[in-house]
Amino acid sequence: MSRITLENLTKRFKETTVLDGINLEVPEGTTLVLFGSSGAGKTVLLRCIAGAIEPDNGRILIGGSDFTDVPPEERGIGMAFQNFALFPHMSAFDNIATPLTARTLEKSAIQKAVDGVSRLLKIEHVLSHKPKALSNGQKQRTALARALVSEPKVLLLDDPLRNVDAKLRFEMRLELPRLLADRGATVIYVTQDYKEAMALGDRIAVLEAGRITQIGTPEDIYRRPANIDIAKLFGDPTINLLDVIPQRDASGVFATLSDQRIPLDDGYTEFVGEDCVLGLRPEALSFAESSKAVPVTVEAETPFNEKTVTLVTTLRKREILLSRPAGTPAPSSGSARMAIDPRGAILFDRASGNRIDPKSTASAEEAAA
Repeated sequence: MSRITLENLTKRFKETTVLDGINLEVPEGTTLVLFGSSGAGKTVLLRCIAGAIEPDNGRILIGGSDFTDVPPEERGIGMAFQNFALFPHMSAFDNIATPLTARTLEKSAIQKAVDGVSRLLKIEHVLSHKPKALSNGQKQRTALARALVSEPKVLLLDDPLRNVDAKLRFEMRLELPRLLADRGATVIYVTQDYKEAMALGDRIAVLEAGRITQIGTPEDIYRRPANIDIAKLFGDPTINLLDVIPQRDASGVFATLSDQRIPLDDGYTEFVGEDCVLGLRPEALSFAESSKAVPVTVEAETPFNEKTVTLVTTLRKREILLSRPAGTPAPSSGSARMAIDPRGAILFDRASGNRIDPKSTASAEEAAA
């Protein structure tokens, strides 16, 4: 059993609380991505689980057993540190082999294991080199190989692809999920790259200022972010955020944009007349000919490899970004109209910044009565 459970985990450095009562469970054999901005406490959390840092309060359970006071070397955890932590006097091969030599395995078994993981990470040609002769990307992959080579049941990866080149990073995003699933490891993977988080995680935990603000599947986090801050962290281009005040008439609940009616879920009846923020994902917006679409002015267009991003303004000069697949025909200047896919619209409370969930139709009707 390798389920990871954290109970009220707290860590302070002098007067600064870095981890503030973290409660978290990572089911056996799954990959949880720990996502957050720099300084959120992600690395400190990993080091507490690994035993490199002692928490001030709380418990760390692995497979149901309390490991809070167990020495690091007895936890059976593999970890790849962000700062590499390679032994400078050892070759890349010997660094990778460290967990295996500590178990006094036969040389042939060690050779086979190191060769296999080094081929996967494309560093077999530098195994004889010492760290000072390696690039940062090679050092990062060597540290990752060392974490993987002994096939630990618990694996902690601290932004292991940060220093690798773009091509290898893309390849590893495809390879790592399969590799980790094949080995059945329970993984906590730290990253600041939302694309990496979406690609690698069975679930994502968003950590900000020492607290977990949302846990969910990648789709949950993207489609139903807990608050505006999380919504802005996921997506490129970023989500459009527009101040609105929901209204209601005989046809239902709506907001207005460029004097055009934007239908909203009737479950938002409770928030009619309240200050809200309407979040619109750029890919949920498209150009349309319909007279019911929102009138806008096309200001600029930026092509990317796989998509084209267009900046438009509303009648009241509010800026909005649209994203469409590259090569899709669309106006590049002048007046146009914009359609909105309601599945890409998210309503937030302006005061708190929290997402507003529409109530069921029955509840909404009761509130309006």
